[in-house]
Parts: sequence; C-alpha cells; structure tokens
Amino acid sequence: MIRSILSIIGLIVAGGIFFIYTQPAYSNVQVLQQQMDQYDQALDKTTELQKLKQSLLVRYNAFNPADLDRLHKLLPDHVDNVRLILDLDNLAGNFGMALQNVIISSPASENADKTIIGSITAGKQRYDSLTLRFSTRSTYANFVKFMEDLESSLRIVDIVSLSVAPEASSAKTSQGAQGAISSEPYYRYDIAIRTYWLK
Repeated sequence: MIRSILSIIGLIVAGGIFFIYTQPAYSNVQVLQQQMDQYDQALDKTTELQKLKQSLLVRYNAFNPADLDRLHKLLPDHVDNVRLILDLDNLAGNFGMALQNVIISSPASENADKTIIGSITAGKQRYDSLTLRFSTRSTYANFVKFMEDLESSLRIVDIVSLSVAPEASSAKTSQGAQGAISSEPYYRYDIAIRTYWLK
C-alpha cells in the first residue's frame, strides 16, 4: 500500500516537473532552434549576395573605362549645371555662337504638383530632369549645324521650345565660290532644352 502511494506521489511529482519545467523549457528550445535556422538562412543568403557582388564587381571592372565615361555622360548620376553649360557653350563655339541669358530651372521633382498624386508619381521615377533656357545668335546654316551636333552628342537632351527672330541690323558677308559676295542674315534663337540624370 505504501508502495502504491509512493508510486502515485512520484507520478504526480514527475507530472508536475514535466508540466512546470520540462515542457516550457522544451518549447523555448524549439523557438530558439527556429531562430537559429532563420539566422543560418540569413547567413547563407549573405554569402550568396557576397558572391553575386564579387561577380558583378568583376564584370564591372571588365568594362572599358572610356565606355563607362561615355555612359556617365549619356545619363549621369547627378546634375552638374556648370559642366552642362560649358559643354553647350563649347559646342556652340565651334560655329561662332555664344550662349546668352542662361536660365536653369529647378529639377522636375521639385516642381511636381504638391498633391498626393504628384508626390507619388515623382517618387516612382528613377530619373530627374531640369530645363535650361538660353539664347544665341547666328546664321541659319550655323544654327542647323549646332543643332545636328547637339542631336548627335552623348548627353540626352530634349528640345522643349525654340523661337526664331530675325536681327535686321546685322548680316554676315561672305564670298562664295563664284566670287560673288553674299550676305547671310543673322537670327536670334531662344531655346529651352531638358536634360536628365539618374536619381
């Protein structure tokens, strides 16, 4: 009888120990095991990303630096107003033209509508733009050559507006192949262009 009472007490004590200590400890071990598995997966993913980064870096370093410079000129990762104006002025200088009254607008993202829709649309774009307005004067033939060179340059540029007005007071005098003297009229060109860069 005493043995059965001791057995029952032993069973109750064992059950109490199991439910009070063993089961919560085992549940904690399982939670910790799941966290360790997640950390192991994260470490494996980090290793994969490091390998991918190294392979992409090797591929990037294999590119010709001159090609990378051309690509940065095509679509730069920042806006350099001074460099843009100097490039345009040098391009115009090849045809005896000079930029005058240069005005640079704020980037397009700053001018976006202040509404919720405008801010959402601006946030989704991967690029930004600015508008550059300037005037110049030249003959029509030289202006066409300037525009052709601007079109074939690496920098992405859109013509936003162009207005032409004759300048009655000045004309360029040149001697043709036949020896005849011809007078080419000068025009004033007011141009607005838009250029882009990556955000």
